[in-house]
Amino acid sequence: MFDLDLWREIFQSINKNRTRSLLSGFTVAFAILLFAVLFGLANGLQNTFSEAFNDDANNSIMIYSGMTTKANKGLQAGRRIQFKNEDYTYVKEEFKDKVQFITSRVYRNVTATFRNEKNSYSVRAVHPDHQYLEMTIIDQGRYINEMDVKEHTKVVVIGRLVEEDLFLKTTALGKYINLDGIPYKVVGIFSDDGGDNEERLIYMPISTAQRLYGNTDYVDQINLTYNPEMDYDQAIAFGRTLTNKMKNRFDVAETDQRAIRIQNMAEGTKAVGQMTTALGFIIFVIGFGTLIAGVVGISNIMIFIVKERTKEIGIRKALGATPRSIVSIILIESILITAIAGYVGLLLGVGILELAAPTLETYFIKDPSVQPSLIIAATITLILAGAIAGYLPAKKASQIKPIVALRDD
Repeated sequence: MFDLDLWREIFQSINKNRTRSLLSGFTVAFAILLFAVLFGLANGLQNTFSEAFNDDANNSIMIYSGMTTKANKGLQAGRRIQFKNEDYTYVKEEFKDKVQFITSRVYRNVTATFRNEKNSYSVRAVHPDHQYLEMTIIDQGRYINEMDVKEHTKVVVIGRLVEEDLFLKTTALGKYINLDGIPYKVVGIFSDDGGDNEERLIYMPISTAQRLYGNTDYVDQINLTYNPEMDYDQAIAFGRTLTNKMKNRFDVAETDQRAIRIQNMAEGTKAVGQMTTALGFIIFVIGFGTLIAGVVGISNIMIFIVKERTKEIGIRKALGATPRSIVSIILIESILITAIAGYVGLLLGVGILELAAPTLETYFIKDPSVQPSLIIAATITLILAGAIAGYLPAKKASQIKPIVALRDD
């Protein structure tokens, strides 16, 4: 295997038959390149789907209120549906076995000031469970707790970028921030994988917002996560039951799609799962077909190589070469060309993905990449398949008598 003369012979053969070697290498390199690009694009799409849901719980259900568009039970169309604290309590108690976390939301825009710094932000007044629905990461301090809600405490949890905007030379934790003229103590600082918009939010206890901004028990939205032990079909059925119950509670017609709307992540997650599975299967079939084409190409070239070198094999045998040495020199040459070409194809595939990555983001393909181990496995598959395909004709040729091989046309 490490015989210097053997390797010198192999390189001489490759140099002497450059066209044949280039064609062999091109078949392998193109197969690996296409394989890498296809799987990279598939991974990019999966990354896009994952990023789209990474800042919220993927088992969440959001309940929105709106205006009725149809008359029902003697009530006219055009009624404004307004949720209250009692509706939050109803959902929490009615479906307690199916609900994991639940919160109400009240939205408000405020002007926040600290010393000489001022900026406008959105406030979300929430219950403590909201942290788990939004997957909020507490970097310093704590989140809103039940005591804050019970005592109507004037505390806030601010996003990382709010601290950067307003607290230029000091930490925000423990300081007081002024929101529309009312001071609130900063008890926590959070970050969120959802990006800059999510990190420029301010959270406060829902009871505090209801008392200070209107003295009402109104809520804008009710969010929850369903029991994670449910499968997608059970979660979708639960969402429909929840919709019907809420419509009955507010005397809304069953066919009214605007008065009460429910966004169930199970529906989207199931659709995405089905699509990625189908996409993965298609990519696998195409990738497998590419490898098969590469194997066929290598096999054909190996057969041609053996046929072309029949006289050479006869001369070698006449000079005393063993069948094993003849088979070895042919297979080692093939394996060397395949390995080099496979590596070149891998580099080209990865390079194309990296160069195209910024453009592909426009088409919702995020960070397209492929695991090197997968490409290496595909290359090894091609090498082994080509070696096996070439071994039989090489073995057969090595067993031909020298005089017969020399007479071969």
